[in-house]
Amino acid sequence: MPSFDIRVPAVLLRTDRNPFHHGTLGAVRSLGRAGIDVHLVADSTGSPVRASRFVCRMHPPPAPGAPPSEIASTLRRVAARVGRPAVLIPMDDASAVAVDRLRAELSPRFLLPFAPAGLAERVADKAELAAVCESAGIAHPLTLVPDGPAQVDSAVRRLGLPVVAKWSRPWLLPAGSDLRSTTVLTSAREARTLCGRAEEAGSRLLLQAFLPPGPDRDWFFHGYVDRSGAVRGGGAGRKQLAWPRGAGLTAVGRWTPNPAVRASAERLVAALGYRGILDLDFRRDGSTGAYHLLDFNPRPGAQFRVFADGAGLDVVRALHLDLTHRPLPAPVPLPGRTFVVENYAPLSAAFRRGSELAWHARDDLAPGAALWALWSRHVVRRAARRLLDLVRRTAPAPATDAHPVRQTAPSDVGHLRPDHPFPSVKPLSADALSVKSLSVKPLSDEEKASSH
Repeated sequence: MPSFDIRVPAVLLRTDRNPFHHGTLGAVRSLGRAGIDVHLVADSTGSPVRASRFVCRMHPPPAPGAPPSEIASTLRRVAARVGRPAVLIPMDDASAVAVDRLRAELSPRFLLPFAPAGLAERVADKAELAAVCESAGIAHPLTLVPDGPAQVDSAVRRLGLPVVAKWSRPWLLPAGSDLRSTTVLTSAREARTLCGRAEEAGSRLLLQAFLPPGPDRDWFFHGYVDRSGAVRGGGAGRKQLAWPRGAGLTAVGRWTPNPAVRASAERLVAALGYRGILDLDFRRDGSTGAYHLLDFNPRPGAQFRVFADGAGLDVVRALHLDLTHRPLPAPVPLPGRTFVVENYAPLSAAFRRGSELAWHARDDLAPGAALWALWSRHVVRRAARRLLDLVRRTAPAPATDAHPVRQTAPSDVGHLRPDHPFPSVKPLSADALSVKSLSVKPLSDEEKASSH
């Protein structure tokens, strides 16, 4: 194992309210096993992670919808309790964006990788990412940003159906909403309806060319970019099973070297001057063979432990070593290593010997023991809500003496010219991240913020 400076604790920050975020438990265990005190700032009520023996201390997170000033106050309180400088690791996109904006205020108390100001926000924004890829020469699905419902028909005509709809800043989606970060649409009518909800969503809707899923088409790349710009502690992996199938989070992932994916990741990092942990998602175009970048997450991916190598290195350990000026060991790749999220892939967990499981571990039994009772209650509640929604939708309408008014539905394809202009993807202003922009939608257990 590398030589860690265990005098420097780690603080994990997560502002979303997903109790089944297994990536948080992975980071707690990885650092805790190295002898590092791990402080967790998250709402883990009802989450198996709070039962881990590697959590040194839990700290209450900022309130939902908290402004940057409140997040800064929360972290100052945590720093006072910790009592010494600590490595700060955001575990979701909203936290990564907030920490980047608060860097100057936090840096005396927390150790952070140095990166260009505003870069985390830029790459996490799905619309901005399209412009980033174009400037860096990275393959990316054709992406259009309609300026309101009037331009949607022309966009759909140009992109074809089905079409992918994404909210540019999915961390702004309101809690309890039926809006999803990514949706595959089959008609222009659906796209117009969704575009009309932009104010509710808190960010722009973009429409993107659909790349069909298929065997060996979904890939991810994780890494830590050190102070010299070298990518360490990760690699390329293939998504073997997703939940939901075809477009969900990684339920089973396998470390699979892929020179093309790695080259794209390193070229993008060099072009941006990015430093820190990253999680990239790619989909291979079945017709051209090109690997298209779908998402850039400026924080650890939930399945980052698939890349724990023979030298004891992963992305969170690489970050801690680098920020405490300790040498990083030479990598010892373990291609073929598999990671399984057992609540989404129970059969794979039962029959894949040698795999690392997201929740169950011999040296940390309590989270795995707590998982199934919590997960069962969660599944029952979701099933009950869906049944209630179905009953409401199918219930007969109340009788009325009024004559029904026939409404003419708009056609699926409008009459705008195919070359109707679209707004260019412009960088957002520094004040674009308002109080609302730091509110976090709890991640649906059937949703993924990307192809991940």
